[in-house]
Amino acid sequence: MSEASASNARVRPASRPGRIETVSAFLAIYLIWGSTFLAIRLTVQSIPPLFTAGTRHLLAGAILLCWALWKGERPTRQGWRAGLILGFLFFFVSHGLLHWAELEVPSGVAALVIAVEPAIVAVMLPLLRLGPSPRSATWVGLLVGGLSVALLFRPEVSGGPGAFTGLLAVLASAVAWSLGIVYSRKLQPADGSTLNAALPLLCGSVMLLAGSLARGEHHALHPSQILPESVLGLLFLIFFGSLTAFSAYAWLLKHYEPTLVATHTYVNPIVAVLLGWVFAGEKLTPSILVSMALAIVAIWLVNRSGRVRRRAPSPAASR
Repeated sequence: MSEASASNARVRPASRPGRIETVSAFLAIYLIWGSTFLAIRLTVQSIPPLFTAGTRHLLAGAILLCWALWKGERPTRQGWRAGLILGFLFFFVSHGLLHWAELEVPSGVAALVIAVEPAIVAVMLPLLRLGPSPRSATWVGLLVGGLSVALLFRPEVSGGPGAFTGLLAVLASAVAWSLGIVYSRKLQPADGSTLNAALPLLCGSVMLLAGSLARGEHHALHPSQILPESVLGLLFLIFFGSLTAFSAYAWLLKHYEPTLVATHTYVNPIVAVLLGWVFAGEKLTPSILVSMALAIVAIWLVNRSGRVRRRAPSPAASR
């Protein structure tokens, strides 16, 4: 995924894949990841959060590694380095915080906080000298996204002190994931797409399970008390959230701009809020509805800014 120039985050048109592959991959990260917020909420009801995250990513990563080795892919030093860094950002920090936060934070509300990722990505790229400076529409989108998150901290949404702390953890989770997005194209090898998904999953899972052990979660894990919905949630997270959707995500990051890939947050909060309301009895307050609308507007502004910039010739193309 590394480019000849780190400041040019474009993907050459010739490297673009087919339409069916692209649509399938985007549908996976749009719909499946929207469902994972509810699956996490159900799983952590009776399975400790870091153990949940570590287990789902360990099994999914092991399956992908076996598949990659069968196809003839072999890990490289660059691949392992990328796996360690991205595993730390994507899974140990981001998913660890998200799984822990959903002990208190409703799944739909967590998804709405995560929806600020595209704006964070758009601002991080120039700050880290990996992309052009944000346009005015991006800054407006960031402001609107901030307002959408601020609404979720209202007492009728956040609830008690535990939920408030959880919301801060979800926000930190979004920042860590965004940092992983902007670095992934620079860190990961250009070939070995299956390993690009497998190695971060495996590295992150080891970190998560070590964190689970350090927190003493094994003392709280009682197999006889695990709820059936937690088992179903964990299976969904392993085979769909980690194995299917993250593979699609890693593939998309190889072929498309980070801000475009991050637009899965258009659909994720809508899916998550509706599923949480229908199946988990989560509240659907006016603040949540307004936050959802603002989040969609924020992402649209960021994406619109990216489309406008892509229509203009880049410095490399004009030489």
